[in-house]
Amino acid sequence: MMSTDKALVDRNTINAIRFLAVDAVQRAGSGHPGTPMGAAPMAYTLWDRFLKHNPKNPDWPDRDRFVLSPGHASTLLYALLHLYGYDLSLEELKSFRRWGSKTPGHPERGETPGVEMTTGPLGQGLAHAVGMAVAERWLAEHYNIGGHEIVDHYTYAIVSDGDMQEGVSAEAASIAASLKLGKLIYLYDDNDIQLTGPTEPGFAEKVAGRFGVYGWQVIGPVDGFDPDAVERAIEEARADGERPSLIVCKTVIGYGSPEQATSNVHGEPLGEKGVRAAKMALGWPEEPAFYVPEDVLEHARGAVERGREAEAAWRERMDAYRRDHPEEAARFEAEVRGELPEGWDAALEGLFADGKPVATRAAGGTALNALVGRVHALTGGSADLDTSTKTTITGYGNFGWGEYCGHNMHFGVREHAMGSIAGGMAVHGGVIPYTATFLTFADYMRPPMRLAALMGLRVVYVFTHDSIGLGEDGPTHQPVEHLLGLRAVPNLTVVRPADAAEAAESWRAALLNDAGPTVLVFTRQKLPVLDRDVYAPAEGLQRGGYVLWENGPSPEVILLGTGSETHIALEAGHKLAEEGVKARVVSLPSWELFDGQPEEYRESVLPRAVRARVAVEAAAVLGWEHYVGLDGAVVGMRGFGASAPAPELYERFGITAERVAEEARSLLLTTPARG
Repeated sequence: MMSTDKALVDRNTINAIRFLAVDAVQRAGSGHPGTPMGAAPMAYTLWDRFLKHNPKNPDWPDRDRFVLSPGHASTLLYALLHLYGYDLSLEELKSFRRWGSKTPGHPERGETPGVEMTTGPLGQGLAHAVGMAVAERWLAEHYNIGGHEIVDHYTYAIVSDGDMQEGVSAEAASIAASLKLGKLIYLYDDNDIQLTGPTEPGFAEKVAGRFGVYGWQVIGPVDGFDPDAVERAIEEARADGERPSLIVCKTVIGYGSPEQATSNVHGEPLGEKGVRAAKMALGWPEEPAFYVPEDVLEHARGAVERGREAEAAWRERMDAYRRDHPEEAARFEAEVRGELPEGWDAALEGLFADGKPVATRAAGGTALNALVGRVHALTGGSADLDTSTKTTITGYGNFGWGEYCGHNMHFGVREHAMGSIAGGMAVHGGVIPYTATFLTFADYMRPPMRLAALMGLRVVYVFTHDSIGLGEDGPTHQPVEHLLGLRAVPNLTVVRPADAAEAAESWRAALLNDAGPTVLVFTRQKLPVLDRDVYAPAEGLQRGGYVLWENGPSPEVILLGTGSETHIALEAGHKLAEEGVKARVVSLPSWELFDGQPEEYRESVLPRAVRARVAVEAAAVLGWEHYVGLDGAVVGMRGFGASAPAPELYERFGITAERVAEEARSLLLTTPARG
């Protein structure tokens, strides 16, 4: 029988959350009990009194989004998910951090029902939540028409001192205020402790003041242990539709344990004595472990019926919307499912029929503009480099500053936040986000790109100015090691097209890839558009690599290239052909797509019998041995670039057709074919 004493039920549910987390960490022998013990009251208040969710359908489109940004406090989230009726059993909590469990050390999207995103790298949950709020606002502006409200939900996050110290929090919070994301609400677990001790030696700033200057509504500090105070703060936050809100909740890390308010409870189990002492201090039974009173479970599981009712009401609204606006309803539902409209890629046909030389950045921009007319979900922008990356969508308006239906986002000079916001948009669903900047600045975006790969998000990253070919801007802007670094990220597809036709095909490949993010790498300098009546069709890009040209069957030497250097390989191939050498030129724009092809196809392009192979790319040479073998040669960069016109740089660094031909001749003299 559930107690009628509201305060008692609150207290017992909060303690159940605390000690499910504590017991899970204790059994695992590792983890972070301190934050769950301190943040449980505010998390409980949010989940119990505000969060719109259906535990039996975690993917319901109009649910509120919740992000636990300090992912090390994962047991807090797991305890909430179990108590509120998600498909997460008590046995799974007992298997915390074990192989194959639904309770990994940090929350992982796709592993645990109800976990919206993978968190752990501090600052990323905070920044991705901005992207979720952006997606909600964008979809609401497009689809809430004729009095129908089918997109209407909040994005909530618990954020920590550590999140606030990461630079991405400043970038993300700044743009969130500029965009007036009034449905974004953070609960700040302000406990003044981090892993090595008090925060003050390295973090003495006034967070509330910082966010206030950004333009956020700052509420508090409030007593984070008082559910009613937290409730009033959330109500105040929800009442402001123009400003995102930061609720400063003062808490005590490891509350109730003998070493509360110290860093000793941050990242280690309490120990048997510590667990017993904490339970005694808070009036909780010492045994059994993982104890949940019946009245607590009955109270928390009330969320299941509330969620069912909320979703049912939304589905009724969707039925009415579908009757009044059938075309928009069909498009909305398809976009939420991540589907592309029929015939979407027909827009890419015949774009570069005039054959005029064009930089692949410009060709990519042409393809993007052609696609957006058919792929409504496609939206994004650049880090203040629209005109350089050629990623402005002409005639489709802007997002923000009084207009929220536009397809062009303006991230400012904030690559890190840009990557995180795009990831958050993809996590939310209903949109296909893209970003754009120079390839050398990919380093600023690596954390969210890695998370996108981990989560399998459909995000398109456009990088231009891809090599020494950008010329006079010099080595600070000439990426050398970046292609290798990006190719090393699992589940990240990197595509470096050789001409305009391949650039269009790269966009096709990116939108077809719904299992992970795609990197499109484009040139600043103009490149010839290959005559596809002479050379193989550009559709070969969809397989990652293909035979672009050869002067007869059974080649003696294979030349491989990507991007602008494919043209160097072709020139070298023609030189060798004039000398009577049987040469094959392979365009290999995407290692990942090529390696994913059947072995039979890969063998047809790169037959093992042909050991004389030369690769050419104006980037670090490491990694090409995978394709040329130990007997082959790689023409590329072995240091940084320099400031000079691009043609001179290619000559001085020896990335020329003659050099490629020389390497091939040498290999033909010294490398026997495999019999």
